[in-house]
Amino acid sequence: MEHHGKNHPKIVVAVIPARYASVRLPGKMLLPIHGRPLILWTVEQVRQARTVSRVIVATDDPRIFDVVSENGCESMMTSSDHRSGTDRVAEVAECIPEASIIVNVQGDEPLIAPATIDAAVDALVSDEAADMSTTSEPIQNIDEILNGNVVKVVVGENANAIYFSRSPIPFPRDASLRHNGDANEAVLSEPGLLSIFRKHTGLYVYRREYLLRFSKLPQTKLEQTEMLEQLRAIEDGAKIKVVEAACRSIGVDTQEDLDRVRQILKAVVIENIS
Repeated sequence: MEHHGKNHPKIVVAVIPARYASVRLPGKMLLPIHGRPLILWTVEQVRQARTVSRVIVATDDPRIFDVVSENGCESMMTSSDHRSGTDRVAEVAECIPEASIIVNVQGDEPLIAPATIDAAVDALVSDEAADMSTTSEPIQNIDEILNGNVVKVVVGENANAIYFSRSPIPFPRDASLRHNGDANEAVLSEPGLLSIFRKHTGLYVYRREYLLRFSKLPQTKLEQTEMLEQLRAIEDGAKIKVVEAACRSIGVDTQEDLDRVRQILKAVVIENIS
């Protein structure tokens, strides 16, 4: 398989795509969490990763740009025409030195663990044949398996991604046969099946050269069917390492998510004050 560039392990740039528009929670990047906008909490978490040497917030909104810049963090204005956060990250990557590693951290992840970022970076650095790395978590309840909004990943013995899907994968054939061929019923009736499923989480680490290649590829039918852009990389033959997240995070998509994050970070604020 063609390799898409080598990495220098000391050049690791984290790019945080941050749009102002959000259907379910408008302006969420600037919503306050104990006196600080959400986006700044995310930046602070990423800055603590030992492998990351530079953090850039990529946005298409001057309000986010100003808040980030005024708080001493690096921000870059990008096109408002990008179809995804990955494309926004790729625009920034064009300005980053060749052979760098690019970490794509979603701006609405104020609880992202620095250790998770480090694990994903280390996985890519240690495998010269890999083009990307990403993260996963154990599935903790049956509802997540059956929820199409929760993306599942199948990982091979070599820790490479085989497939991503919104469906329950891998298919538990024998268990399904015990329940008239109904996989959903099998999962509901046999909680022990939880251990075979993995939840994909949205942290990505790319070799810069592969990210630029990937962002120029046309969408595939599989990607359009599942609405998962990582399937485009799978079809392109990319080798994607999958590592386990150090701990669970919460992406802020709804008011309920925001309330949960505020409650969790309240303890951090109290500790810093005392």
